[in-house]
Amino acid sequence: MYTKFFEKSFYYAFGMTLLCSLVGSFLGGMPYLTIIGALVISLILGMLFQLYRPAIDKAEMGIGFISNKFLRLGIILLGFKLNLIDLANAGVKTILFAIVIVSGVIFLTYNIARKFGVSKRLAILTASGTGICGAAAIMGISPQIKVSKEEETAKHNDEVLAVAIVAILGTLFTLIEIALKPMLHMSSTQFGVMAGGSLHEIAHAIATGGAGGPISLSAAIITKLSRVLLLAPAALVIGIWYQHQEPLTDGKKEKLPIPWFMAGFILASIIGTFVLMPANLLNMLVKLAYIVLGMAMAALGMSVNFKVFLSSGKKAVLAALSSSVILLIFTIIVSKSFF
Repeated sequence: MYTKFFEKSFYYAFGMTLLCSLVGSFLGGMPYLTIIGALVISLILGMLFQLYRPAIDKAEMGIGFISNKFLRLGIILLGFKLNLIDLANAGVKTILFAIVIVSGVIFLTYNIARKFGVSKRLAILTASGTGICGAAAIMGISPQIKVSKEEETAKHNDEVLAVAIVAILGTLFTLIEIALKPMLHMSSTQFGVMAGGSLHEIAHAIATGGAGGPISLSAAIITKLSRVLLLAPAALVIGIWYQHQEPLTDGKKEKLPIPWFMAGFILASIIGTFVLMPANLLNMLVKLAYIVLGMAMAALGMSVNFKVFLSSGKKAVLAALSSSVILLIFTIIVSKSFF
């Protein structure tokens, strides 16, 4: 694996994806673009790179390596953002709320998608992004879905399609929830809990929660991070389930799909919570996480098949839209009743 670091293809891919990630990070911090988020912008920039095929061809091997390995590194680094004490202080109520949302939305979205005729792989990736934490969840769950070498390209297309669906719907529901705020008659805490419980990306929850003031923003972040915390157990359960549903047929003995990089994610959250670290260092590690994840997203964009992308997503969009509407109604009711 490490020999790839010495190949020209890796350096080409590294430079191209890093450029996309840095530009995406810059644009993602600008007004009106914050609700889209740096990761999705990096994905789009990676897709635009396909307009210059010679560059993609030179970097092809490196692109595959970065989209695979860098996403694991990014997920691990993202653990530094998860403060376990803050989650504990939020109480059992918030954690239970997150468990119900994650398990319920994944189950609901997957089954609706399958009823619409969406493939198992695309259905579970879209359901994971909708239920947990958007693009980061899709990228965290994807390594658990083992496929043959012949299916790797199709899997990449499903990853990009799932990310796009969740990003578009998350942005749409961010605007809807901000517009609904005056009509919902919620307290700041209730509005924040609703935002963190119903929206897909962390960026979406922050944008919506911020519209309700600092108390609302804090509640949105805590509720959203409670869902992020469930990424590790969800990855393990989905990996075991998918292996049972779609066993590989190459004759090899299948191993228990333990997501070891998720152990790194949990360890990073423990270090970030309990080890005394300068705030600047902690912030730098979180920023590095988004840069690395942005590179992985850009690499996915560089490898997407546009014909498949445009032709396969309609039913998955309808499934995610249906479950997102149900989720919003549910979080409004629960927020007003229990928070």
